[in-house]
Amino acid sequence: MTTSKTIADRVTWVKRAEANDAQADRSLTDTVSAIIEQVRERGDQALRDYSQRFDNVIPEQFEVSEAEIQAALETMDPQTRRDSEFAIAQVRRFAEAQLATMTPLDVETLPGVHLGHRIIPIQTVGCYVPGGRYPILSAPVMTIVPATVAGCENIIACLPPGAHPAMIAVCHLAGARRIFKVGGAQAIAAMAWGTESIPAVDKIVGPGNAFVNEAKRQAFGRVGIDALAGPSEIFTVADDGADPRILAADLLAQAEHDVRTRVGLATTSERVARETLHEIESQLASLPTAATAGEAWRRQGEIVLCRDEEELVAFADYMATEHLQVHTRDPHATAAKIRNYGSLFIGQNASVVFSDKCCGTNHTLPTMAAARYTGGLWVGAYVKTCTHQWIDSEGIAAIAEPAVRQSRTEGMQGHRRAAELRLRPGEIDAIIAGRWD
Repeated sequence: MTTSKTIADRVTWVKRAEANDAQADRSLTDTVSAIIEQVRERGDQALRDYSQRFDNVIPEQFEVSEAEIQAALETMDPQTRRDSEFAIAQVRRFAEAQLATMTPLDVETLPGVHLGHRIIPIQTVGCYVPGGRYPILSAPVMTIVPATVAGCENIIACLPPGAHPAMIAVCHLAGARRIFKVGGAQAIAAMAWGTESIPAVDKIVGPGNAFVNEAKRQAFGRVGIDALAGPSEIFTVADDGADPRILAADLLAQAEHDVRTRVGLATTSERVARETLHEIESQLASLPTAATAGEAWRRQGEIVLCRDEEELVAFADYMATEHLQVHTRDPHATAAKIRNYGSLFIGQNASVVFSDKCCGTNHTLPTMAAARYTGGLWVGAYVKTCTHQWIDSEGIAAIAEPAVRQSRTEGMQGHRRAAELRLRPGEIDAIIAGRWD
């Protein structure tokens, strides 16, 4: 049987991505480390310096005022606002349904032993909203709306100073309590350690460029993070029933995000592979964003031939891609066999674009094969499941003796004493003064 350990060597690569630059990765780490150190030491002044250096802006204040929010709302195109509110409603509806599956628990596992958990919202979350080459209005929806559904008390958003005004408007409509015009690694540092203007948060969520991602990695531990999200990814698994025109269109749609976007096709059909390759080149000729999408395809585009569906499924699990589309004759049956993906798009109609924009599932998803061990951003990322216990005398009779014996075996006499005090409360003084065997 084909396994994920050998599948990359067994498939036939029609086109493969270029190798990463390890030296560039080391330089990025050092640069971000220096930015974080400056923000920690100099606070707002470091943010001003970096704003001038990276954004050509010297802000009078970092926080977006009520007047600026109102201006952004008033200048927002009415249809764009309606579409954004539609997306907000869809994401909210799905997040509410997800939260409903997470319930408090109280159970008596043994007579007198009462265990349980509570679902507690994280108090303060920081939502990073990327600027990038496009004003992606769905980005703040995906990070902020689940926080409001979870019941987070303080929700702040940071976005680059040059972000489109509509991005500020959507941050507000989505439920951000405070909005700051700070971007990049310096925004992550500010939310992690706090400055004179920006409060320290408990958890940072949201995608960004390589600098943002590296800053989140270095800040982890000081704060929680949702995930380390690299450039966007899409792979489609397909058989001979797939339409190469649609395959090419979906791959290029994702490729226009960034020149480092990873896009690919795994198929059991040599014809589909060949025709999709031709379609991509053909569609690039008429795509207004071809400069970006074409470069992404040249650098990161991949097409793989698999011998059968078993190998196709194994390759999908090996890739563990952010977005995984399934274009087979029985997509539900194929999808049921796959376990590693950020989000699954079953059948030809379920294009990634719908999740990217407004269908309700979250588009902030694991990349770089992280889907092997985690899913994407969801309402559960904004709450803590915290256990509790209370034990009566009947429960002590059931659990104290095993705890005493285990503590004795481990040599942890303090643990043993604490258990014995509950087991024989009338002998507290003797137990505390007793000899150890």
